[in-house]
Amino acid sequence: MGVEIERKYLVSNDDWRKSGIPVHYVQGYLVADGERTVRVRVAGSNGYLTIKGISQGFSRKEFEYPVPVNEALEMLELCSIPVIDKYRTRVLFEGKIWEVDEFEGENKGLIMAEIELESENEIFLVPSWIGKDVTGDFRYYNSYLAMNPFQAWPK
Repeated sequence: MGVEIERKYLVSNDDWRKSGIPVHYVQGYLVADGERTVRVRVAGSNGYLTIKGISQGFSRKEFEYPVPVNEALEMLELCSIPVIDKYRTRVLFEGKIWEVDEFEGENKGLIMAEIELESENEIFLVPSWIGKDVTGDFRYYNSYLAMNPFQAWPK
């Protein structure tokens, strides 16, 4: 069984831009009902199909499978929920990979970073560009952002 243990944070400054190469991501949701999500993603020239369960603390079941990119593009056309468009930059900090997502389209202006952990109790160092912890805040789930874009949130 696959398990994802992840923490999410807002980004407080641009210092993360000093390293890493941004990769374009487009992802859509075939199912997003609060109990599970079935996501199709094109990341650069790669396609993926991902199934995620409901979060329990910082953890949730996750199963991800590579699919041919042309099939992933066709699956994106089946998504009834608008797609997420973003650039992801992987940043190495103190032995851990941080993934920084800079959103485009109707979520432009939102920049988040996430880190995957080995356990919920794992201790890790936080870079200076990390801001508010939004782990578990459903508003920052990509499936929520697809239906409730960041630019439409009350300021």
